[in-house]
Amino acid sequence: MPDTAFSHVNTWVFDLDNTLYPPSARLFDQIEVRMVRWVMDALKVDKDRANYLRKHYWHTYGTTLAGLMREHDLDPGPYLHDVHDISMDVLTPDPVLAARIKALPGRRIIYTNGTAPYAERVVKARGLDGLFDAVYGVEHARFLPKPERAAFEQVFTTDNLDTTKAVMFEDDPRNLAAPHAMGMGTVHVAPTPEAGEHIHFHTDDLSHFLGRITG
Repeated sequence: MPDTAFSHVNTWVFDLDNTLYPPSARLFDQIEVRMVRWVMDALKVDKDRANYLRKHYWHTYGTTLAGLMREHDLDPGPYLHDVHDISMDVLTPDPVLAARIKALPGRRIIYTNGTAPYAERVVKARGLDGLFDAVYGVEHARFLPKPERAAFEQVFTTDNLDTTKAVMFEDDPRNLAAPHAMGMGTVHVAPTPEAGEHIHFHTDDLSHFLGRITG
């Protein structure tokens, strides 16, 4: 990684799930169970059909919620509250990651397809509270999901973010295409790398990667 690769960056944008905690925590498994139950109740379908729709809407629209809203006119409020009402017991504080995020120069923000209150619970469980200048959830994007460019534009306009001086850390490679097109640096955070011109860097260890930036 070139020493100058991030010298221009003044805003560091982090996804939340499977980015600020390792995928091995499997926190999202709890959300998926609640999503399936919600789809079963809302659409009056059995568990197998609900699970199929959950995955289909995620692949097609970026989130299950986006599919439910577009195809079934679902009210997002109760859904978002219910599916994020999960235990944080599987998460543990990471003081090394906290120190490395704190050492980043400039502003540090979170942007997630979850909700901001949920993100704040995750951040607290990871011992990262007090480190971020802003936390944006899907509600701040008018319920548009990443990877839609309009969702990013809504959040970044609200934040007054200069995309040419920002970098995005994200586990889902789809969600790096719009930031790349908007002039941002991109870092794919995942166990397995994926190729693509919209992915500038890959790491399977966010803390280690940030340590290389901050020295």
